[in-house]
Amino acid sequence: MAIQTTSTSASAWSPDTHVFAAQDVLPGALILDNSTVSGTILGDEPALRVATVADDTAAVVAEGAPIDEADATLGEVVVRTAKIGQLHKLSFEQWSQPNVSQVLAASAGRAITRKADELFISGTTSDASTGLTNVPGIVAGDPVTGSLDSLVDLVAQLQANGAQPTSILLSPSAWAEVRKVKTGEGAATSLLGVGATDAQPLLMGIPVRVTAALAEGTGLVVDRTAIVSATSTVNVASSEHAAFDSDSIMLRATWRIGWAAVHADRIGSFMVTAPAA
Repeated sequence: MAIQTTSTSASAWSPDTHVFAAQDVLPGALILDNSTVSGTILGDEPALRVATVADDTAAVVAEGAPIDEADATLGEVVVRTAKIGQLHKLSFEQWSQPNVSQVLAASAGRAITRKADELFISGTTSDASTGLTNVPGIVAGDPVTGSLDSLVDLVAQLQANGAQPTSILLSPSAWAEVRKVKTGEGAATSLLGVGATDAQPLLMGIPVRVTAALAEGTGLVVDRTAIVSATSTVNVASSEHAAFDSDSIMLRATWRIGWAAVHADRIGSFMVTAPAA
């Protein structure tokens, strides 16, 4: 009698697990573009430990003179992760329809990205990571109302703290108000143009990203080097075993992420409000 093996049996007896690079299948996830991905963690308990150093000042030294010892402070930032997942159950007949698997995979990708963005911006994941808007020590700027002056001041303050801002994140309503800022008092022309021939959205030369993960009327100025993160690959698996008695297929997608602010004072938050009538 022939031995049944995974190579000779039908694929239903050895279901596949597909692994994808997160940047390939979830390219819109905020954590990938607004943090420095520094490792991969599997499990709620293991952590990514990132070494940090608080710089001491340097000094001018005369030729042949002794150089004072520096007193740099060594520390670490600990990043733990949480898993985001989605599970679908479909009848065998539904699973067999054309393009169902591709459509569901795309839907799962969008759902996981939305949840990841919510967590990265404002959520908490138990002992893992705190959303950027809830991180202690980030710099709160004055409200942006009628002009971009307060945003200019916020960016300057962050730069004085050592930041090199890499993106400005805005809620849809905040971006709409910014687009309404006029070239001057009583002017009808928008400072940023009418948008008919928009290229990449920029403010002060910094790329702008509009995201519904931010609360209405709010924004963040981010230096991705001030945030370290850990992400896993995106894992997609299908199996008929869990739903064998109903002749159905289970489709599972998971992604593990975590992050931490290394330099909270290089991240800024602000409100955007309409000018008083």
